[in-house]
Amino acid sequence: MATPARPGSLPGPSPAGRRVPELEPALVERWQAGGGDLVELFAQARERLGGVAGLRLGPRPAVLVTDPSAVRHVLALHPGRYVKRSHRARLLIGDGVLAATGEAWQRQRRLLQSQFTGPGMRRYEQRITAAARTAAARWDSYARGGQVFDVGDEMRRFALDTIWRSLTGHPLDPGTERALAAVPAVVAALPSLPADGVAAHGSVAADLARIDAAADLAIAAARDGAAGPDGPGLLHVLLDAAGTRPEYTDRLIRDELVTLLVAGHETTASTLTWLHLLLDRNPGARERALAAGAEGSPERRQAVQALVHETLRLYPSAWMLPRCAAEDDVLAGYRIEAGTDVLVCPYLTHRDPGLWADPERFVPERFTTPGRRPAHPGSYFPFGLGARACLGLRFALLESAVLLEHLLPARVPRFRSVPAKAAYGLTVRPDGPTPAVLGG
Repeated sequence: MATPARPGSLPGPSPAGRRVPELEPALVERWQAGGGDLVELFAQARERLGGVAGLRLGPRPAVLVTDPSAVRHVLALHPGRYVKRSHRARLLIGDGVLAATGEAWQRQRRLLQSQFTGPGMRRYEQRITAAARTAAARWDSYARGGQVFDVGDEMRRFALDTIWRSLTGHPLDPGTERALAAVPAVVAALPSLPADGVAAHGSVAADLARIDAAADLAIAAARDGAAGPDGPGLLHVLLDAAGTRPEYTDRLIRDELVTLLVAGHETTASTLTWLHLLLDRNPGARERALAAGAEGSPERRQAVQALVHETLRLYPSAWMLPRCAAEDDVLAGYRIEAGTDVLVCPYLTHRDPGLWADPERFVPERFTTPGRRPAHPGSYFPFGLGARACLGLRFALLESAVLLEHLLPARVPRFRSVPAKAAYGLTVRPDGPTPAVLGG
């Protein structure tokens, strides 16, 4: 016998599936009037309705997905049915691989994918280590002088240096660093920009101009054969592709360069900032990681990576992954109509008490002790899942672990103040400064 629909279900009865239960409109209106974070509304929807929940935020129906099997269905098993409508950062990244769709996306991803597998990763590990040593030397200087510094700024500086070395073969210079400070500024502004594209562009035009100027200089230098001290980088791969693939115009090369800058440093910087804040509240986790093995040992590396994974569980790189149903489908027994916005939310899946024991606690041992984490692949996906999972997953994990191996043994940030809450934009980041001094 068919399961009856709950009151308030989304329209569209179908013999192929039940109607998606929908959050009461009054709760949505109350949330809108209170000006809360979207994740708070999502949490209410999951708590009341479960892992596939409907809610109306605009003219189209939307479905929140947090159930692991449904997550896997959307992201991994049927990516052709659940597609990206338009990336929120297109204003910044243009037609880069994050925003591309269809055959263009397949071609662009295929070109870049080889750079983030075994041989490609070995090529960049030396550059990651050089950036980590530079960051460690700065921290030594801060410690000697008792200087107050911002941990979030330091993490962005390290991550930007790392991706810039990987892109160009050159360490980050002060002029480029100043110009590319416009990248996080635009990323932070995106959620509040006007809906009109022209007005939105005008709001951040000066920052976009600075980013374009830095990108143009880097492209011109690479085209002139100016490989860095570590040899050619990812930018040279793009320029080589332009010789045989007409779609790699100067504009697409710029878009891919900026995409890699955004994806390669903003998310990693947020993760590392959260990690330091979590270690400040959980100092035993740092001590256990360092005690897991000698410096440079596989045991130490595994324990340090567990710190990163547990941070990503609590604060995933992308807290929400929006998709659009390109055709009718049945998801976890529920009817999904073509045109429905499907909002996959790693942030809530990772904090589901039905999946994770004591989910609000920072417990890195979940990732080193068998049986401590859910086995279902849809339970943990901080970089996405399936064909459109983040290309730079291995790169981000490696750079995070290498930096921590340089910083954790010697210096401990003592925070003067900590942000009161998180900011939910393209990433989930600390909403405020993170001033600290270094102790032994």
